[in-house]
Amino acid sequence: MDRKVRVRFAPSPTGALHIGGVRTALYNFLFARKYGGDMLLRIEDTDSSRFVPGAEAYIVEALSWLGIEIDEGIGAKTSGKHAPYRQSERKAIYKQYVQQLLDAGLAYIAFDTPADLEAKRTEIPNFQYDAKTRTIMTNSLTLDSDEVETRIKQGEQYVVRIKIEPNQEIKVQDLIRGEVVVNASVIDDKVLFKSSDELPTYHLANVVDDYLMEISHVIRGEEWLPSAPLHVLLYQYLGWTSAMPQFAHLPLLLKPDGNGKLSKRDGDRLGFPVFPLNWKDPKTGETSSGYREAGYFPEAVINFLALLGWNAGTEQEIFSMTELIENFSLDRVSKSGAKFDYEKGKWFNHKYLQSKSIDEITDIFQHILVEKDIIEDTEKVQKIVKLVRERANFVTELWQQASFFFVAPTTYDAKTVQKRWKEETPQQMQALISVLENVPDLKSETTENIVKTWISENEYNLGAIMNAFRLCLVGEPKGPHIFDITELLGKEETIQRIQKAIITI
Repeated sequence: MDRKVRVRFAPSPTGALHIGGVRTALYNFLFARKYGGDMLLRIEDTDSSRFVPGAEAYIVEALSWLGIEIDEGIGAKTSGKHAPYRQSERKAIYKQYVQQLLDAGLAYIAFDTPADLEAKRTEIPNFQYDAKTRTIMTNSLTLDSDEVETRIKQGEQYVVRIKIEPNQEIKVQDLIRGEVVVNASVIDDKVLFKSSDELPTYHLANVVDDYLMEISHVIRGEEWLPSAPLHVLLYQYLGWTSAMPQFAHLPLLLKPDGNGKLSKRDGDRLGFPVFPLNWKDPKTGETSSGYREAGYFPEAVINFLALLGWNAGTEQEIFSMTELIENFSLDRVSKSGAKFDYEKGKWFNHKYLQSKSIDEITDIFQHILVEKDIIEDTEKVQKIVKLVRERANFVTELWQQASFFFVAPTTYDAKTVQKRWKEETPQQMQALISVLENVPDLKSETTENIVKTWISENEYNLGAIMNAFRLCLVGEPKGPHIFDITELLGKEETIQRIQKAIITI
């Protein structure tokens, strides 16, 4: 590439970071790392009415948890040379470019009120503020310069609009979609600046910032594709065509059924997070679930998201961050939207759970046990984790799979009792106690051989004994190998549970 790769993730602090935004950040990060470039985080807070306290800190924490490293800007370890990185702190910078456009006759001041605009929409079907209608509106093109100056001095609110000449072709070169050609006649004279808060709109601010911050590639969501022709025009109007970044518009993340863009409502309805971390709305107090608190590993979330809209062209599905960086390329990003398969997300987390060391999983699981007021020997917990982790997608599910190791059953599954607990079962279980009392220790293999020999010699039904035995120890028809359970429970606890079942059932 001719210029250093510099990409930016530029979210608005309007609430929790949606998982689609996370994917955009991830693709920017992978692209930057692939080509030895920089990843910037910029906060686009020009819409002051939508600002939500805590949103910026949430974005920084979410990216950090996921391992998406910021080289420059908000959340970076060192301040970059293009500070500040919050658009609300860059007012003076934007004003000079607003004035440049006005001086060149490429933008104009408009005084139309919201009521004026609404009246025109009622009067003119499909009204848009453009070359056809600006001549009948209240702006610096229809007013003399003295009146414009007087209105401004008197404090009348105004906006600055770009002046778009109709019937010209605007070409957007997109690295994913190829050349996109739009006729300027379909674009209205967008607002670039508002006097009410002295802030630019997104369109002007992002173009100015991308230019000044030397952004080489703008990788963003498909929803911004309709705005790209306007941005290309702004680069031309400001004389920055040679420095214009390359564009890449990513496909949407779709609902699991593929019908429309993924929303928080879909997550609520189907029971999966759409945010990286838990988010508590400061206005409503409502808490939305996040992937971190749901028990996902950050590596699993990254792996899952990377493959929603991109593929490496191979059958490989499990990628480390290093492997994703090595393999990532924009030419393998899909043009069409990607269905959000949340069950596949669970599958990824299961795979990562199985690949983690027993020590790491045990450490996390020990914290869960402490929350339940259970203090247990680490070596024993490690053995339990080894036995049950294949059945779990999340570390939090280990408790569901292994709770009986720590707490004896107080109830017994009704269906299993009806099916497995027969008239002769109490007597058989009492006899089993006698057998177990004579086993020096309850090592799994030794105990299994002794018990199975006893079953054979007494011509008992193997399945009947084993299912009843499991019911005594677990309370349900679940769990790992029965003799692995007895070894970990120990002789005293195993016999106590059988005796309790005999009395209770």
